[in-house]
Amino acid sequence: MEFFLALCGIMMVNIVLSGDNAVVIAMASRCLPKKQQRLAILWGSAGAIGLRVILTVVAVTLLQIPYLQFLGGLLLVWIAAKLLLEDESCDDVEASDSLWAAVKTIIIADIIMSLDNTLAIAAIAKGDYLLLIIGLALSIPLIIFGSQILVVIMNRFPIIVYIGAGLIAWTAGEMIIRDQKIGHYFTAHTPEWLIPLAITAGVIALGVRQKKFRKRDTEQEDHKEEHKSEKAN
Repeated sequence: MEFFLALCGIMMVNIVLSGDNAVVIAMASRCLPKKQQRLAILWGSAGAIGLRVILTVVAVTLLQIPYLQFLGGLLLVWIAAKLLLEDESCDDVEASDSLWAAVKTIIIADIIMSLDNTLAIAAIAKGDYLLLIIGLALSIPLIIFGSQILVVIMNRFPIIVYIGAGLIAWTAGEMIIRDQKIGHYFTAHTPEWLIPLAITAGVIALGVRQKKFRKRDTEQEDHKEEHKSEKAN
């Protein structure tokens, strides 16, 4: 009974703490064709969970390494911006390349975002690696299902893409201020929410700006084509 209670605990913690990971999975795979979309979600999620098992085993040691969360947060900011900026250019990406690019993005982002989450899972497992592996493995279909729902929602409501990128950016900001060596410099004279809010606002503003530039370029190209057509006639 104790084993199964702990198993349920690991699954629940992993599901609750993987909301932002599901957003990354959905955003990284939403531009792919349906068949490759499913493959990206499947392989990305499976690879991320497998690496999370390894990461959980050494989580306590990893989080004691100076500057690791700070560097991970910076990398996560780049991932959030990259996913948002690539949102408008889905048609320009080769399908075969984008599948593995999506899988790579999913795995990298999941590892970064799970650095602190895995501590809770490791604490529940209490050194029982079999319990840890089973709990995380059983969480895979639930995370995949959540990611597929998000893909449908994002394709129907593009504003959700910005919300997803904002969530990832906020997580990056929280990681930066939690770093043992650098975090206290950011929070010594400012509220803890200020850095995550500033990073989130910056990423979303970058995406909005890029979208405006692309819209302007598209309108200019259309105008040139119309002008050429009028001359030809």
